Amino acid sequence: MPTGIFGRKKKEQVAEAQTSEELTDLDKICSSDKEVCEALKHIMFYDPRKIQTTAAEAAKKAAEFEKKGAGVHAKKWYHIAGGLALWKGDVAKVKQYFSKCAKLSSEVGYEKITEDPEWAISKAGEFYKKFLS
Repeated sequence: MPTGIFGRKKKEQVAEAQTSEELTDLDKICSSDKEVCEALKHIMFYDPRKIQTTAAEAAKKAAEFEKKGAGVHAKKWYHIAGGLALWKGDVAKVKQYFSKCAKLSSEVGYEKITEDPEWAISKAGEFYKKFLS
């Protein structure tokens, strides 16, 4: 790689190298929809097999917190339930749990997942198939 004055890499070359290195495997899988990809990065669990609860148990805890008015805790448990449903490929539950998250918080882009849960599940499935086998 050619260098600039004093042996330093030219700024364009450094920027180009950083851009190609910054693409994650999930970015490559979701290349056609960057917004959903970013949402998945925040929603997916790296290894959902290590989660010590089920989606149903997490949803039950979320509902209990929601009844108590503890929205932050409810959102956390709905997020866990949704992440596990995403891994299992349960479209209805993904939509249900992440819709609850979206209602309780707008921070992650849950609405992008609920707009097309089938697509999100297929991309998450590709990722998990590649890295959890």
